[in-house]
Amino acid sequence: MLDLSDKTILVTGASKGIGAAIVEALGAAGANIVAHYGRDQAGADAACRSISAGRKLLLAADLAQSSEVDRLWREALAWRNRIDVLVNNAAVMRLSGSIDDADESWDAVWEESLAVNVKAPTRLMRHAVKHFVPQGGGILITLSSWAAQRGPGNPALLTYAASKAAVLSAAKTIARHYAKHNVLSYAIAPGVVRTQLSVDAANAVGGEQAVTASLAMGEWVPPSEIGALVTFLATGACRHLTGATLDVNGASYMR
Repeated sequence: MLDLSDKTILVTGASKGIGAAIVEALGAAGANIVAHYGRDQAGADAACRSISAGRKLLLAADLAQSSEVDRLWREALAWRNRIDVLVNNAAVMRLSGSIDDADESWDAVWEESLAVNVKAPTRLMRHAVKHFVPQGGGILITLSSWAAQRGPGNPALLTYAASKAAVLSAAKTIARHYAKHNVLSYAIAPGVVRTQLSVDAANAVGGEQAVTASLAMGEWVPPSEIGALVTFLATGACRHLTGATLDVNGASYMR
């Protein structure tokens, strides 16, 4: 079993879906967890239920506000005076803002998606790298999407796909230029994961059955597999994997 008892890890978007699975897996490996949530404190509580009180800190923050992102980092860092791993998981995925939508919808979705999916995670990356370099290194794990590389199956997800491509590029840039400082930066690009967001997206393109039929394995990715992968990456055991984008889609899309 992997042992992360010496790690303090900040996970954004920890109250549901992939984020909750990540927190559960990291907690089971003994990590000290800072679990960020937006509004769903009950969800964050549930995700952290098996983690002892001394090994978890739940923090609320609106990632659309830069001041809140900065506060999240400060409070997370102050808890144990160091952060070893940052997991940028939180994101919004709106089924609007496509080319054919009204200008008002387009503008609103782009503004929100850029704030939450790009500006917030890259701002946290900036804080993290500035912290990691003087302490001798650290790990960034960025959740992107296969939509960032293959394009989404629904044109309404144009903004989501573009934002996930942007954050993927940021993760690669940091990997390339900070590897010499032992800052490791990995990206994960999931396919269709069994979350409510994916269910909603499937309903917009013919339903779950139609989406499942298009997948090579004929099944959706369990969130627990993303959690297991993040836990492995958080160990830093495979340092020369830094800069890689790890596809998790059951062979439905291969580059």
